[in-house]
Amino acid sequence: MHDESRRIEERVQRLHDQRIKTAVYAATVPFEVEAWQAPGEPVPFEEAAAASYEPFAMGTPWGPPWGTTWFRMRGQVPAEWAGKRVEAVIDLGFVGDWPGNQAEALVHLTDGTPLKAVNPLNQYVPIANPATGGETVDYLVEAASNPDILADNFSKVTPLGDKLTAGDKPLYTFRSADIAVLDEEVWHLDLDVQVLRELMLELGEHDPRRHEIAHALDRAMDLLDLDDVSGSAAAVREALKPALSKPAHASAHTISGVGHAHIDSAWLWPIRETKRKTSRTFSNVTSLADEYDDFIFACSQAQQYEWVRDNYPKVWARIQESVKNGQWAPVGGMWVESDGNLPGGEAVARQFVHGKRFFMDHFGIETKGVWLPDSFGYNAAYPQIAKLAGNEWFLTQKISWNQTNKFPHHTFWWEGIDGTRIFTHFPPVDTYNARFSGEEMSRAVRNYQEKGGASRSLAPFGWGDGGGGPTREIMERARRLADLEGSPKVVVEHPDEFFAKAREEYPDAPVWVGELYLELHRATYTSQARTKQGNRRSEHLLREAELWATTAALHAPGYSYPYEKLDRLWKTVLLHQFHDILPGSSIAWVHREAEAEYARVARELNELTAEAVAALGTGGPRVFNTSPCDRAEVIRTADGAPVYVEVPASGSAPLTDAEPPQPVTVNGRTLDNGLVRVEVAEDGTLASVFDLRAGREVLAEPGNLLRLHTDLPNYWDAWDIDKHYKNRYTDLLDASSVTVVEQDPLLGAIRVERDFGKGSKITQTITVRAGSPRIDIETDIDWHETEKILKAAFPVDIRAPHSSAEIQFGHIQRPTHTNTSWEAARFEVSGHRWVHLGEPGYGVAVINDSTYGHDVSRTVREDGGTTTTVRLSLVRAPRIPDPEADQGRHRFTYALLPGATIEDAVAEGYALNLPLRVADAAGAPAPVVSVEGEGVTVEAVKLADDTSGDVVVRLYESRGGRATGVLRTGFPLAGAQITDLLERPLEDAEIADGAVPVTLRPFQILTLRLRRG
Repeated sequence: MHDESRRIEERVQRLHDQRIKTAVYAATVPFEVEAWQAPGEPVPFEEAAAASYEPFAMGTPWGPPWGTTWFRMRGQVPAEWAGKRVEAVIDLGFVGDWPGNQAEALVHLTDGTPLKAVNPLNQYVPIANPATGGETVDYLVEAASNPDILADNFSKVTPLGDKLTAGDKPLYTFRSADIAVLDEEVWHLDLDVQVLRELMLELGEHDPRRHEIAHALDRAMDLLDLDDVSGSAAAVREALKPALSKPAHASAHTISGVGHAHIDSAWLWPIRETKRKTSRTFSNVTSLADEYDDFIFACSQAQQYEWVRDNYPKVWARIQESVKNGQWAPVGGMWVESDGNLPGGEAVARQFVHGKRFFMDHFGIETKGVWLPDSFGYNAAYPQIAKLAGNEWFLTQKISWNQTNKFPHHTFWWEGIDGTRIFTHFPPVDTYNARFSGEEMSRAVRNYQEKGGASRSLAPFGWGDGGGGPTREIMERARRLADLEGSPKVVVEHPDEFFAKAREEYPDAPVWVGELYLELHRATYTSQARTKQGNRRSEHLLREAELWATTAALHAPGYSYPYEKLDRLWKTVLLHQFHDILPGSSIAWVHREAEAEYARVARELNELTAEAVAALGTGGPRVFNTSPCDRAEVIRTADGAPVYVEVPASGSAPLTDAEPPQPVTVNGRTLDNGLVRVEVAEDGTLASVFDLRAGREVLAEPGNLLRLHTDLPNYWDAWDIDKHYKNRYTDLLDASSVTVVEQDPLLGAIRVERDFGKGSKITQTITVRAGSPRIDIETDIDWHETEKILKAAFPVDIRAPHSSAEIQFGHIQRPTHTNTSWEAARFEVSGHRWVHLGEPGYGVAVINDSTYGHDVSRTVREDGGTTTTVRLSLVRAPRIPDPEADQGRHRFTYALLPGATIEDAVAEGYALNLPLRVADAAGAPAPVVSVEGEGVTVEAVKLADDTSGDVVVRLYESRGGRATGVLRTGFPLAGAQITDLLERPLEDAEIADGAVPVTLRPFQILTLRLRRG
């Protein structure tokens, strides 16, 4: 037989694209359209309905950036269309090939009932099926003219990311608004041809099935009447039936499809627009559920449900009905799909507490899995946190974006730092916006790593980020692919069903131990430093407010624990941990608002803490220590005078001068407190840090070396830092001044000032305090660079085989060598309050109060010694998507801690991030809880969420070894239970001599619920 493949393929493509697809709508009549431009921010439906509208013609430009235009559309279904399927079809002037992040609209009836959204690939709104003819159609359409921020594929900086700079030039040109007849036979033919043609093109050249489909399509096209596509469509479909009805191979891979609409809670649009995006997409989803009984939609992020509940009650009611019918599946159990690296341990726990409670309260459903398809890597504490929140499985997709190494598994057990394992899956389709195209189905099978061990994978389908979610076309594809030769089988089902089947099929799946590091988007540990600082400060202020509110609730008559305020403030902080807000990858508008929200949160939490402390009574200045560690340190009084104080863990003490071990001396540029001697060089670097206790020099080269690197990644500016950034740099060695600014027996300080770059200025105050080996470097930067990153280096004379970086409820060790491509790819990593480098018998820690990104490297010197260097990433200057990212003022502190053990790093990490608080108070009661036993660390103290008055304490083992201890209470103890994160009892805890004995495995998290006597 002659090879006619090319002729057939080109014929089918042209007939499909130019004749069949264009005949899907058999007839149209235009709407009569009027428009009203809402002034400023979006308005409620009632205000729009009462507005004055003006005639609007098709082909007219509309929509300033971030504007809202309301269109009134009126029309009548022609009488001769009786019995037909009639729809409204609206093209707002969609641009590009991205179905999200551009114009979209929500269609309402005149009584305010939302019907359905209009999106680039979902432009129809049902009118009648079948129509009676003569129906009057009257819509009010709320259209959002959101700009396409990345329209130029990262090639241009744009001011469109903030309404303050976006201008008012219309972005879109309205193309059409019609009442139309959907020719169902042609529409189905369109899908038949699409599915078969795409399958054909994915099959091998020597696969008989490919040629069978080609000739079936060729013969079918002979039956297509080009002058009457509608009239011949049925015959063409009949000719294609044999090709579409051949069953899949018995060994065919099975893809579990679940509807999905990944909607970033903020990204290239502000939070206010996400509230509207959710209502539009969720309207589409509930409409599709009415049309397809076999449709199932998985939706995470309790915050988005709450927005719809509060702003779109009719859409909320439809969601509740869909959940009841089993077509809507709440998943994920988190308040938002948060970043996977940066939130603190307690914050990750609260993501699950607030998320899971919302779904249980409103739907009576406890979610079983973690749904995080798009976060930028996942910390190694997740398995334990997830399991303690009642989860059984974990899903992500983002690791498929790895820049260097292909992850070796798609279905596996993920083991965390404590040994907890959770069943985990990466969809091999490599997208969370699948549409069941032939290419996607082929990729999923080809890509699947578990062949021979397992045979099923999951595919979330639907257009995200305002694209409108799943469509009827995708559902029809799924139906055709349910059992089709040459293709994997597709079944639409709940994610819980997929995971149950996958686990049953593959119980001995391989194990991956440790973090799921994304070899991409490494700059998200640093970009938008003020947003990150706001998160860090908020997390610690929340801890502080909860501890002292609990203290006051236990001991201050008449004090009422602020449940509702704390709940609201926690949810605000959790929202801003979303994986495009906290990582710094959103537009300027988002980060401008985030900074304002963090400032508000700080004010309110400081007020709550002050109220709680004041409720304990007055009687003179006292020092309050929120840290879980005893403190002896220098602080300043209200008049600025330094005082050395000693305060117990989670307790308070009078503000009285204690005697420090040895005073500080200042000699030229040398600071000495008997524990460390610090010499500051003329250029402002640390020339020497000598540990007087150990009798050894800490630094191998000058420390606190500030290095300014050129930083232009290959593609994702705010997200990425690519390895080539290291090759071009300037060391900041020209100090404009090095001055002693404090010379007191309790502290000595030297200030270093530098001017550099494009008018940037950095002032650093290097401080040594009595009684502490910690060397603080308070930093004030006025930053005006572009496409640069500033790092601070500490090259220490330590042969460290690995670094240890604090993560949630513990720490992770990473090799300092690059033996493999996996280690080499970790050239920028994340950590929380500290990084530790150690060799047997000696260690050094670098502590910080707001940075996350760092790198660690080592080299061998000519003298045979090893220099291990840790460098903190301080601030960046990407220009996309926010052209002014990180510009302006930054204030933060980092510190060098010589002679540090892991325990020292933990204690000083808390100390730097939880400053001692001075307040007027009476003799404060004993701490709510105190712990005896090394490594047993208190992370949270609060009252139980059920308002019972029980005290909840969260502990963890912080050293990485086994720990035993005793927890004592500052109140009569009547009972104790071990609970999950949601404070539900797991088992009774032992009480001995009025205290709770505690035994923890390495990095174990333990939540205790304590009943008061």
